[in-house]
Amino acid sequence: MNRPWIGEALAAVALTCACSSALAQEAPKSVRIGWSLAKSGPNAALTDITIRPNYTMWVNEVNAAGGLMLKAHGKRVPIETVEYDDRSSTEETVRAVERLITQDKVAFVLPPAGTGANIAAAPTFAKHGMPQLGTTVQTERAPELAKRWPNLFFLLGDNRLYADALMNMLEAARKAGKIGDRIAMVHVADGFGVENASAARKQALSHGFKLVVDKSYPPGSQDLSPLLNEIKAQAPDVFIAYSYPPDTVLLTDQARVAGLNTKVFFTGVGTQFPFFRTKYGASAEGQMGLGGIDGDSPRVRDYLARFKAANGKDPENWASAVTYASLQVLQQAIERVGRIDREAVLKEIKSGSFDTVLGTIRLDNQVLDGATFMVGQWQNGVFQGVAPHDMAGVKPPVIPKPAWQ
Repeated sequence: MNRPWIGEALAAVALTCACSSALAQEAPKSVRIGWSLAKSGPNAALTDITIRPNYTMWVNEVNAAGGLMLKAHGKRVPIETVEYDDRSSTEETVRAVERLITQDKVAFVLPPAGTGANIAAAPTFAKHGMPQLGTTVQTERAPELAKRWPNLFFLLGDNRLYADALMNMLEAARKAGKIGDRIAMVHVADGFGVENASAARKQALSHGFKLVVDKSYPPGSQDLSPLLNEIKAQAPDVFIAYSYPPDTVLLTDQARVAGLNTKVFFTGVGTQFPFFRTKYGASAEGQMGLGGIDGDSPRVRDYLARFKAANGKDPENWASAVTYASLQVLQQAIERVGRIDREAVLKEIKSGSFDTVLGTIRLDNQVLDGATFMVGQWQNGVFQGVAPHDMAGVKPPVIPKPAWQ
């Protein structure tokens, strides 16, 4: 009998098999992901505490599960990593990012450490259409820079939001009769300090506070006792310092010596680091700083336990969880797209919702808002989020803080 359809059907089956075989052959053996982080210089502490441990933990967890699921190939593909040491140099960061993309042919580059390095490398990320999930970038220019570079995301948000949260908390304390209206503020004289102090200054004045001291100090200062003695003479209710970890310790130590015991003592960055609690023990109780966590959240507690098991140390209590959340965002975007396609992954990051250690988050207008605490305070050994007041898991701030021990 003449049945030509049988031949056509057999040909279709053969073609399907051939296509399936081709897909299997085309699946990459690995997904190359690279990064450039300081192993020396001033950024080394930040990368060793906040960033690299999260990068390596995430890669190991994904690979232990078989790799990234690329549904276009019908299989999981392991991650292969390429890392460079930028030696805390923004110029070297830019060169390393370019080298990762053009020479090492990585599929994705994870962001560098710090606001300066991320902004310096942003044009290179943008030139190659590379998603840049900045987790240690904090700037009031976030909305402006997001328009300039549509691939750059700000997961720490806008520093104006932090200033607003802090001053709203202080205003509530003033209305409750816990503090007066006198604030002393100091800041390190660089981009981080200047921008945060500028935002806090505007918010403080708009909330009716008086800035009895408002001064900067040079980066790398070794003695701030004259400044602290000047502040003590003004008898402020609130002390605010936008400081780096070495300065945070210096200010804390010298304030104790000077007997500067304000009702609110806010320092950061560094207050949220595990070493701070280790150094001061119970004496850290009541001190505030940037960041904070929900110490009662099951997903946060699970993350803390996995981090310690993987790295042998505790994470810091602000950008560390944000960094891990950014990796969850990247993984979910890649797996939804199902193939290595930067443009499609970038589109998914900009439009999707993601289940993370921070909860369900969206990156509307490339800025993460409402998912991170902006003021934390050491309470019973936990750097607990205390502002904004309407966030899930927030705890009331302890004001006035306990006296120095």
